[in-house]
Amino acid sequence: MAAPSVPRRPYLLRAMHEWITDCGQTPHVVVDADAPDAVVPSEHAREGRIVLNVSYHATDGLNISNERLTCSARFGGISQLVDVPISAVLGIYSRETGEGMVFREEAPPPESPDDGGGRPRLKVVK
Repeated sequence: MAAPSVPRRPYLLRAMHEWITDCGQTPHVVVDADAPDAVVPSEHAREGRIVLNVSYHATDGLNISNERLTCSARFGGISQLVDVPISAVLGIYSRETGEGMVFREEAPPPESPDDGGGRPRLKVVK
């Protein structure tokens, strides 16, 4: 049986966003502001990264799909579009506690052993 080819990052991002929100805390994401196809207010980026408050109170129309994170957010009192590929989201955390998750590059799924007798392998995720 082939491993699913669907990336897990958007699912983990949505789950962490929901958990942080349910805890009554403020979810923030760290985004690679230099990623191709990323639309963020670059004047607020530092060292190629931008931290965005993605709480429902700070955004309008927040959508975290399997491909993109989109919303409208205010920067310096001016509403601006945020539209970034999910691959550009480097992590999510709670502003209040710092608890969250950092995302690594997702490797392609390993190929199945030719003989079919390979043992399943687990990987520790921190």
